Amino acid sequence: MYTPPFNRAEDEDELRRFVARARAGWLVTNGQEAAPSATYLPVLWREDRVIAHVARANPHWREIGPDTPALVIVTGPDAYVSPTWYAAKAEHGKVVPTWNYSAVHLTGLARVHDDPAWLRMAVEELTAEHEGQREDPWHVSDAPGPYIDGQLRGIVGVELRLTLVEGKAKLSQNRSRADREGVVTGLRETGRPDEQPVADQMAAIEKVGDL
Repeated sequence: MYTPPFNRAEDEDELRRFVARARAGWLVTNGQEAAPSATYLPVLWREDRVIAHVARANPHWREIGPDTPALVIVTGPDAYVSPTWYAAKAEHGKVVPTWNYSAVHLTGLARVHDDPAWLRMAVEELTAEHEGQREDPWHVSDAPGPYIDGQLRGIVGVELRLTLVEGKAKLSQNRSRADREGVVTGLRETGRPDEQPVADQMAAIEKVGDL
């Protein structure tokens, strides 16, 4: 992942929290054909492993052999940045549009799992992760055993042994403080709910700089 020094995110605990908040990402492999294969799926990052599963009907898993190079792309909030928001526009006009975003790339060696015990473990951990904050969480054991057994036969597990973790937060860190504050104000004024988290991230950076 192309990451200028001022956009690099290296705190592993924060990267783990980022992935946990996003909850899902794109699994990408080169595949056996000319085009790469990609599947969007919920993921868990545990120690040096990523745990996931795909539908058995999805041909993607058949392209994954032992130690197949793979990448999981996890993305956060993103937003268009208008050059009209920069203070520099009024100063010299040498400004252009850009896009702000955050992402984590999890690179490693993938393998598939067809063992019912492994699949049950993966499903139970994923369920616990996403149901844990609910007042009345659902558990795999709440469903009839034979039904769950049948559902497990419809999926294939994917495990990624990580060899590289990269984090990037492109939040106008290369611009002046006045420009960054202009972007935060501009994003607030768009009223777009999907862009407000980017404004929040940028505002948080400014507060850290004041400490």
